[in-house]
Amino acid sequence: MASLLGTCSTATLAARPLSSPTSRTSIPSLSLTPGHSHGTKFYGGIRIHGKKSRSQFHVAVTNVATEVNPSEQAQRLAAKESQRPVYPFAAIVGQDEMKLCLLLNVIDPKIGGVMIMGDRGTGKSTTVRSLTDLLPEIKIVAGDPYNSDPEDPEAMGPEVRESIVKGVQLPVATTKINMVDLPLGATEDRVCGTIDIEKALTEGVKAFEPGLLAKANRGILYVDEVNLLDDHLVDVLLDSAASGWNTVEREGISISHPARFILIGSGNPEEGELRPQLLDRFGMHAQVGTVRDAELRVKIVEERARFDKNPKEFRVSYEAEQDKLQEQITSARSGLSSVQIDQDLKVKISRVCSELNVDGLRGDIVTNRAAKALAALKGRDNVTPEDIATVIPNCLRHRLRKDPLESIDSGLLVIEKFYEIFS
Repeated sequence: MASLLGTCSTATLAARPLSSPTSRTSIPSLSLTPGHSHGTKFYGGIRIHGKKSRSQFHVAVTNVATEVNPSEQAQRLAAKESQRPVYPFAAIVGQDEMKLCLLLNVIDPKIGGVMIMGDRGTGKSTTVRSLTDLLPEIKIVAGDPYNSDPEDPEAMGPEVRESIVKGVQLPVATTKINMVDLPLGATEDRVCGTIDIEKALTEGVKAFEPGLLAKANRGILYVDEVNLLDDHLVDVLLDSAASGWNTVEREGISISHPARFILIGSGNPEEGELRPQLLDRFGMHAQVGTVRDAELRVKIVEERARFDKNPKEFRVSYEAEQDKLQEQITSARSGLSSVQIDQDLKVKISRVCSELNVDGLRGDIVTNRAAKALAALKGRDNVTPEDIATVIPNCLRHRLRKDPLESIDSGLLVIEKFYEIFS
């Protein structure tokens, strides 16, 4: 992990000196005592602003905020044991740049996700899916299909919002951040949600059946081979990623629900380019190359053979490293709010973006967030120029305008401009 926290593969030029187990046995109850203050409603300390565009809907989502079964913990543990074993994140050999980008997004989801591009067979999908073991726990309203946050009105589903307005007490539970796979062959109805045909036929009512975007709310949405995704699904992702909400208007249904997720995509550049509009939505961009060192290649082959032979035993051998990494992530998430970045460094970051002709301000925002997340991961409360040098190629590389006559890698262009301004 020391090498992972210190450098990324693109930032190797940074050697030049610078001048400067889930449990739901105890379920707290969300207090919802109504009150009023200057036209703004307060419910149990939760401040709710009137937003008609979010609260107007013509269908009720059933089976929300149900009672939690006392044996649910045992059922979940049994289900976890029956799941397909996942390759441990700590066992991934090399690919430090990709691993660092993923960890920084877990620490600060507002970074905006990762786009991973590289050769086939380099462990892109394996690494992303191995992240599930390290994901922290979050509070949700029990039984809610949108993983509503009991403390943030902007991350609540429509029925939870209405229940809070009515003063209904909702059970609160904790669960791990969810990772949802978006297959290339998914239909738009499955992604956005559609009318519940079963309820329409049996009960004669219009009910909404949430889709993958609802399931991915406050979690991770992973798209493998994202550059091959159909254009109509790309449009859906663009709309949800931009607003944080998914709006469904079909078959007499009109409903909006929160859809805030970390978007992670992977693909092979030889199979086609990604639309610039979608590429810009990814906070960071990681390039993955094939390992050329013969000894490392042998180690990767041997580790994979061990995992295929006995997955449980292999996972047990990495439990200590996994637990240590999970503790480090939890500590970084809790200390992220106290990390500071000097005004001088902020100005220099913006100068780099400006002189590289980066369109918009997403590059500035993401670089600041990623540098703070890296400092928190290292256990510091101040961002250093080295932190910025590590993350800035991943934050700006995919935002540069492509010159067909330019032979130098865009990440190296970012590094050169970084040293020109920071040194």
